[in-house]
Amino acid sequence: MSNIYELPNNNTCRDEASAWIARIDKGLSAQEQRDLQEWLVSGDENYTTLMKMAQLWDKMDALARLAEICPPADTRPRQSLRFALPLTAIAATVLVAIALANWMSVTTAPVEPDEIVANVAEFYETAIGEQSSYRLADGTRITLNTNSRVTVSYSASNRLLRLERGEMHVVVAQDKARPLSVLVGDRVVQAVGTEFNVEISGEQQIELVVTEGVVVVGILAAAEQAENPATPLLLTQSATPVAAGQEVRINAGDDPDEPVATEEIDSDEVAVKLSWREGNLIFRGESLEEAVAEVGRYTEVQFVFLDEESKQVRVAGWFKAGDVEGLLAALRQNFNISYEWVADNKITLSGR
Repeated sequence: MSNIYELPNNNTCRDEASAWIARIDKGLSAQEQRDLQEWLVSGDENYTTLMKMAQLWDKMDALARLAEICPPADTRPRQSLRFALPLTAIAATVLVAIALANWMSVTTAPVEPDEIVANVAEFYETAIGEQSSYRLADGTRITLNTNSRVTVSYSASNRLLRLERGEMHVVVAQDKARPLSVLVGDRVVQAVGTEFNVEISGEQQIELVVTEGVVVVGILAAAEQAENPATPLLLTQSATPVAAGQEVRINAGDDPDEPVATEEIDSDEVAVKLSWREGNLIFRGESLEEAVAEVGRYTEVQFVFLDEESKQVRVAGWFKAGDVEGLLAALRQNFNISYEWVADNKITLSGR
């Protein structure tokens, strides 16, 4: 199981309320309506927190839509005392809360954006050989590949994800007022509603593949924006749009002031690059050295080549990520590569 490290001032009730707001905004199923009803009466602070987070995120309209999905009182089956708060009553109190929130926006000081960031920031991390998926508070879904780490923080103006290492696939929930930005080193990948995959390689190369929609890749117009983003993050004029079916590779030494080069990739290549999400590795003629380097991301085992020729052997095939024994068997049977375990976590490879 992956580790999630919450910042000290995070609050479980607030997180649950944020998740409910995102689900309400998209529309609740009948079962989700019942689950929401149960959640609201299961804790003394749940209702108050839901209203507070809706105000901070300007999502009171989403809560108001509860009135549209509530059936008339005389057509609803009677419920036990535990579910005594009907959704029509929730909707009615939401309308009162909207008026109260509008009054509060005039008579109280606004919440500082960096305070909001601190309230909802989280770390998500996977171990070597592990992949995990998460639904974030705004409805965005992220999937982390092996040995990856990302920090997620939200403010009134931004949704900010910092990929510190590894690889991440992102399905962005639409929010035109708050674009989602991924910081990778000194680069920013910015989107409103789209899907993309971003990876930091061992050589600190950034590889971006867009699978749906369009993102913009660039650098911040002012570096300090990332530390206290009171307004939407602004990129320099060299920012480059990258559309679905395109790939970008950025090396550590590339000039950040120059537009990045995009490359068209076909659907088969996209499927290969994203096969890790199903726990698979697909090789289509890569050198054994490249293939072993990729396999090494999913295991603690170290591979050592005893000759240069074996490094250049071309490998094609489908492998389960982390299945070292399966890989070794395929190398011996199909590629004439012999191997030897010389320690618990060390294997030598050589041509026959």
